[in-house]
Amino acid sequence: MAVPNKESPYQSNPGDAHWVAVKNILKYLRRTKDKFLLYGGQERDLCIQGYTDASFQADRDDYKSQSGYVFVLNGGAVSWKSYKQSTIADSTTESEYIAASDAAKEAVWMKKFITDLGVVPSICDPVEIYCDNEGAIAQAKEPRSHQHSKHIMRRYHLIREIIERGDVKICKVRSEDNPADPLTKPLSQSKHDAHISSIGLRPEMYIAI
Repeated sequence: MAVPNKESPYQSNPGDAHWVAVKNILKYLRRTKDKFLLYGGQERDLCIQGYTDASFQADRDDYKSQSGYVFVLNGGAVSWKSYKQSTIADSTTESEYIAASDAAKEAVWMKKFITDLGVVPSICDPVEIYCDNEGAIAQAKEPRSHQHSKHIMRRYHLIREIIERGDVKICKVRSEDNPADPLTKPLSQSKHDAHISSIGLRPEMYIAI
């Protein structure tokens, strides 16, 4: 999922490695052409859950990190994004914090949109956003900036206000259980398939007739 995003800047002047990556993307699309986003299928609470992740300084040209988030409702993904961060993070924690902040802003928009629809009773509760970095979680819950976080651009600290007013609750998830992982880095096929299955992307055979 992260690979197309990383290769797109090289469309005008691709090298051999980029052609190999594009061929792999086409092979992946052919292999997954029978997969669909499926919702429901079992009794579950109708609530939104978000997952966020970052790959620290993933771009070796400009040392910017790769962010990704995905939101799941009724067993299937309803919003997702994979993108390069606009600033250079100094640490893994900072890159994860920036990713979590962007996910929190998306959660606020989704919360308002779904509230207006009036179809999800639990939307009044905080949207749970899962992050696999303890340091980023601690920074998000901290109401004040300390010396080690003062250099982070002010706009990313908006997540603290969002949490404080009850729109979002940030929670811990194990790295191996984080379905946002494929949005930030290439994974083995088995791990990739497990993650995309957990957000509702499944083969045609799962569709009920």
